[in-house]
Amino acid sequence: MSTAPAPSASLFDHLLELRNRLLRAILAVLIVFCCLVYFAQDIYQYVAQPLLATMPEGSQMIATDVASPFFAPFKLTLVLSLFIAMPFVLYQIWSFVAPGLYSNEKRLIVPLMFGSTLLFYSGIAFAYFIVFPVVFTFFASVVPEGVMIATDISSYLDFILKLFFAFGAAFEIPIVIILLCWTGMTTPDSLREKRAYVVVGAFIVGMLLTPPDIISQTMLAVPMLLLFEVGIIIASFYHKEDEDNSIDGKESKE
Repeated sequence: MSTAPAPSASLFDHLLELRNRLLRAILAVLIVFCCLVYFAQDIYQYVAQPLLATMPEGSQMIATDVASPFFAPFKLTLVLSLFIAMPFVLYQIWSFVAPGLYSNEKRLIVPLMFGSTLLFYSGIAFAYFIVFPVVFTFFASVVPEGVMIATDISSYLDFILKLFFAFGAAFEIPIVIILLCWTGMTTPDSLREKRAYVVVGAFIVGMLLTPPDIISQTMLAVPMLLLFEVGIIIASFYHKEDEDNSIDGKESKE
């Protein structure tokens, strides 16, 4: 049976290590930001394309605040830098907690961190390429007659960042399910029995995290349900393997 290494460092040493890891993570984000800040306006223009493509001809986005033409692209570039540097940030977290993990836990954590990063990026890509065009087309189609669309750039940025984080977090469902089954808090069979509640919960979460329209709510709820099923399937393999190891261990002891 594998055991975790006995903690020999003091609390001060752990705090010092945590500080160093946080500083490295922040430094990585800042380095990426410095590389991207020159292209801040281009980045905002690219992210605004789903909205601009659905706006009536001759209309454009506006800036209702004096400083928003500067701060909106700046804020977007900073958030993008965090997204790009996320693998390194997660690596720093992993390096901090790894010494206290069992060997079997270390084998599982690495693929989980890789998978969570990939799923988060997939959620953002799904929101940008699939959800945004559909949602903005819907919004443009229901504009009352005589009303001109002129979206504020800061409001648009807050809107898309909310959806980015919502879809990025929602796509982490398989990781959450695997962790819940891995820690023994639940089992795949128990989750299957609660499938009806999960369906209702997915649409409630979609309602809370997306704009008040049925299209974006559904486009968030449906992937959540699909990812829930994927998480159960993956957790079932691990759960079965874990049970087989436990049985083999008991037989070897006998």
